Amino acid sequence: METRERADAARNRAKVLSAAAELFAAGDPRSVTMEDIARAAGIGRGTLYRRYPDVASVAAALLDAHEHRLQEELLRGAPPLGPGAPPGERLTAFFAAMVDLLDTHGHLVLGAETGARRFTVGAYGFWRAHVLALLREAADPDPEALADSLLAALAPEVFLHQRALGVSPDRLKAALSRLAGAALAG
Repeated sequence: METRERADAARNRAKVLSAAAELFAAGDPRSVTMEDIARAAGIGRGTLYRRYPDVASVAAALLDAHEHRLQEELLRGAPPLGPGAPPGERLTAFFAAMVDLLDTHGHLVLGAETGARRFTVGAYGFWRAHVLALLREAADPDPEALADSLLAALAPEVFLHQRALGVSPDRLKAALSRLAGAALAG
């Protein structure tokens, strides 16, 4: 039997996510604390910790819907992002979609997927499985060794660093398209 969320818990969750979204967008998400979120949401720390064990969990909750939409497009969307296009075109489309996701929600990705934590979130596992499938389809001789290297170009710290240097999303997409072509050239 499915447990329904209590009305007060739903209100608190909405307050937390709204407050956290503002805090993450206002500055460096790595500097946001649970105390900051509780204070901005107007709830006690205990209430916050009952639902979210840490700041990264709050950021992941905010990011989840955006990542889920992209995952659906990869699985069931139109080519080249979805099935039906050659692996190189799909990898290029995936890179472009990730640049768009990072450009819009990079502050959340940075809050949820910094450092080694990046490898433990479900979305990274999905992205890795997608890239591995494309590499295998392209008959890459060692897809396991290459997948994480390709995904490293999409690390939130790298993306935000490049944006701070003035590299536009279009330039990043073009560079990643060249990377995809080189990786799958065989």
